Amino acid sequence: MSQSIPPTDLTRRPPRSPRIRLGGFVILPRIIDKGRAVASGTNGDYNYACPLDMQFFEFVSVDPTEFQKQINAGLGDGELLGWLEKNAGTKRLPHEIQLWSRFQEDRVPSGVENREYFQEAHKNFAPARGDIGTWFDWLDVDDFVSYGGKV
Repeated sequence: MSQSIPPTDLTRRPPRSPRIRLGGFVILPRIIDKGRAVASGTNGDYNYACPLDMQFFEFVSVDPTEFQKQINAGLGDGELLGWLEKNAGTKRLPHEIQLWSRFQEDRVPSGVENREYFQEAHKNFAPARGDIGTWFDWLDVDDFVSYGGKV
């Protein structure tokens, strides 16, 4: 097992960008940050196993509660990836991971409710930004302004 991993305090800084990859998977480092913050009680407004996280857990067929137990045990990022690779109900090949990650990076709001929510939030935190078109764009800017960044 790794050295003790310091707690992640999401009341002081955002989790890693959803674009950051681990093992080729987008979202995974962000999930780990949120899980570590939940374990330390410092997740603030961030939710572990939110709908975006669940897309990852469904893709690899892993129970988020079981993954949280590994986070709680203090595993490092590489160890968590190893645990996922060993315990995934669906073993994914590198090209599947690459395609899924690219799809997630390019995903735009679909459905009336999602589009309305996205557009309303966009107007509230970055009305002058015309380059926010994907969920990852939205999350990155939302994280930035939530911690005092100016757009």
